[in-house]
Amino acid sequence: MVKLTAAATASIPRIVIFALTIVYGLAGLFGRDPWKNEDSIGFGVMWHLHTGSWQDWLIPSLSGREQSMGAPLPYWLGASFMDLFGSWIGDTNAARLYSALCFFGAAIAIWYACYLLGRRKEVQPMSFALGGQPNTRDYGMTLADGALLIFLACVGLAQRTHETTPMMAQLMGLSIVMYGTIRGLDKPWQGGAWTGFGLVLLGLSSNWALTALIAIAIASAVFFCKVKLQVQWTLSSLAIAIVGIGIWPMLWQLFAVSPSAQELALQAWAQTPPMHRYIAWNSLQFMGVNFWAYAWPVWPLALVSLAHWVRHEDAGAWRAPHLCIPLGLLLAGLVYVLFRVNANEHDLIILIPPMAILAAFSLPILRRSVISFIDWFAMLSFTIIAVAIWLIWFAKTTGIPASTANNVARYIPGFEVQFSWITLVIALGITFLWLWVVQWRTSRAPKVIWRCLIISASGTTLMWVLLMTLWLPTINYAKTYRFVAERLVQAAPANATCIDTSNLGPAQL
Repeated sequence: MVKLTAAATASIPRIVIFALTIVYGLAGLFGRDPWKNEDSIGFGVMWHLHTGSWQDWLIPSLSGREQSMGAPLPYWLGASFMDLFGSWIGDTNAARLYSALCFFGAAIAIWYACYLLGRRKEVQPMSFALGGQPNTRDYGMTLADGALLIFLACVGLAQRTHETTPMMAQLMGLSIVMYGTIRGLDKPWQGGAWTGFGLVLLGLSSNWALTALIAIAIASAVFFCKVKLQVQWTLSSLAIAIVGIGIWPMLWQLFAVSPSAQELALQAWAQTPPMHRYIAWNSLQFMGVNFWAYAWPVWPLALVSLAHWVRHEDAGAWRAPHLCIPLGLLLAGLVYVLFRVNANEHDLIILIPPMAILAAFSLPILRRSVISFIDWFAMLSFTIIAVAIWLIWFAKTTGIPASTANNVARYIPGFEVQFSWITLVIALGITFLWLWVVQWRTSRAPKVIWRCLIISASGTTLMWVLLMTLWLPTINYAKTYRFVAERLVQAAPANATCIDTSNLGPAQL
């Protein structure tokens, strides 16, 4: 059993956790073009639905190509936001409201999933003879805050959670499946409804392999879990999942889509993205090289948690709900990534929610030396990154020092420096907030168990906001197709009505 006092589980002020999540989630969504490659593809399909006819919604595709892009839900959501808000804030900004919806939906689901697990009897700290241990509600809230901070602190999520890709809907769907299964432990009907809804999101935003793997993982976790779910959870989750996922094929029948088009759409749905029948060597290499940095600091905390809790038979060992359910989803996600033909950073997104839950349960048992290492490593790393961002921005804006400015110009030829007082003020504000957080952490030495995460979560937010203010014009210039399109317009005849795109990739199109 864990020994903790009530003071160690004091919750983070709500304004802090809300501000961190909102700033991180919204920074970089607006005021830029779609980026290469997946972001451009996602926006392109959404734009085609937005500007096309209602028939285009039945089988989403890129403009000028009839090939189905697979599961439709991400494109339906993005195009719907463009229809609703595009005339007010612009189509590109409106499309990214889809990304914001998915990010905040995933964050809320992760928080509540960990909150419910943290209130369970098997994970409660030891009771003291004279009292002073944390109450169930406060302990659950503290662990939930920790899970959300771990999610925000994940280095690899910064860019990928701000793009219009199907993986954002998968992130939200998997997080809701996890929440629904945990909710089903005490409220089976409600939990089953959320689990089924999450499976619908997954089924309509991914290929069949991922949906099947997650469904099998949840069924296996429920079977092996120490706490058994009631039949109401199974019935409600299955009914909602089957009906919801079946909506898309039902629309084909309702609007008389041709059998050949249905067959091609089914093939794309099943095989987008493509999968191997065995572990793909390319994906295994990718995981071996990129996973450790991408999922920092989530994976080491998750390992610490597993190493501790699997030895505690009184809590249920690996069959305890706080291990069995997220571990099952994590293993399913790993199998999916390893069997992908060419795994990339977008695929790793689905590994983070279950790892964040596992990692949160390491907080009560972390040694002081580990906490100090995480803190100082994060402080030094993000401070160095922030200084580098400021120095390079100053060099490219003023030309001083000349060597740095010349290096920037060499990497992005043709870029013209843009200066904005608004972005400068925002960047200064977030930098001063970072310095205040560092000063608070180093001077007060707080005893709360989430103290080692506030620096990491604040650091990733600092890094992302600085990049999306000081460096946004530079990054946008390097990753957009706008200038290629403008040159194409100038080169094409004024009366041209058709352009041969046979040699263009989906992102370029």
